[in-house]
Amino acid sequence: MSDIIELEAPPRAAPRLTSLAHGGGCGCKLAPSVLQQLLADHPAAGPYRQLLVGTETGDDAAVWQVDEETCVVATTDFFMPMVDDPHDFGRIAATNAISDVYAMGGKPIMALAILGMPLDKLPVEMTREILKGGASICAEAGIPVAGGHSIDAPEPIYGLAVIGLLKPQNLRRNSGAKPGDALILTKALGVGIYSAAFKKEQLSPEAYDEMIASVTLLNRIGADLAKDADVHAITDVTGFGILGHGLEMARGSGVTLQLNLADLPFLSQAARLAREGRVTGASHRNWASYGEGVELPAGLPDWQRHLLTDPQTSGGLLVSCEAGRAEEVLAQVKAAGYPAARIIGTVEAGLGRVVVV
Repeated sequence: MSDIIELEAPPRAAPRLTSLAHGGGCGCKLAPSVLQQLLADHPAAGPYRQLLVGTETGDDAAVWQVDEETCVVATTDFFMPMVDDPHDFGRIAATNAISDVYAMGGKPIMALAILGMPLDKLPVEMTREILKGGASICAEAGIPVAGGHSIDAPEPIYGLAVIGLLKPQNLRRNSGAKPGDALILTKALGVGIYSAAFKKEQLSPEAYDEMIASVTLLNRIGADLAKDADVHAITDVTGFGILGHGLEMARGSGVTLQLNLADLPFLSQAARLAREGRVTGASHRNWASYGEGVELPAGLPDWQRHLLTDPQTSGGLLVSCEAGRAEEVLAQVKAAGYPAARIIGTVEAGLGRVVVV
């Protein structure tokens, strides 16, 4: 009988998902200025007359017209984790990706998973939970995860490619805002600030629940609003913050967006956390990229500016609609399950700027 006793190795402790990534959520996006450089010589639609929406205005998804009645909407979105719970990470990433289809006025029909995982660092069970989380949101949206692609990667990455359909008359771009319109935002801001606090283990459980409720709320209201002829433009507010995506709308539409700071909705602890310096690096990069196109109130403190440049993961929709219908449209949005929705400003004549008052 051998005197050697073989002991089972203790199970490997799973690391925090956020500890494996240098960034998280839509804060991982390249800065707007870098993206502009990369796309500077990108070919235009050229002879592809059926390509109704490409890269020209930084819109949310590509749109291809199949026939007089049908357009295909296609998008892809993925990022690194902003939370440690793998199921929550999957839900957030899926909600965020599907949002691009809703923002164009489309209805999603299927998704393909995009997965990159550091196999030597994460248990298989955690990756399985990420996929389950994403699938649960797809089920909520009424679509299948019909396939996908996976790689062994140094950092955890997950997202979706999403395909949708819409009628040509329901297509809504970020470039259709008209002078005199009112602006509506459907979700509260501050997700990036919350995620920065979470990574430093300084976010309360109540605030975490508030964040998760927001970032896993599908923007399906976009498909309903697009059927209204008085809704002229829609875009979702994600990694570039309300200022960055507002500026894309302003430049694409050839107008000036005026945002009323006092009317902007924020997550309940966002202001306090911003004052305490819980901001992301993306907030700084965003301002450096597009600050010249924005006019802020004189003497606005930096912490308030960070609220405006804060990268939103799975943020709300910015909607430009006929001013006389704004209250009615807002009531429709709130009734559909978006209690933080607010009228936040107006569209003025001008040349591609955002003015905060």
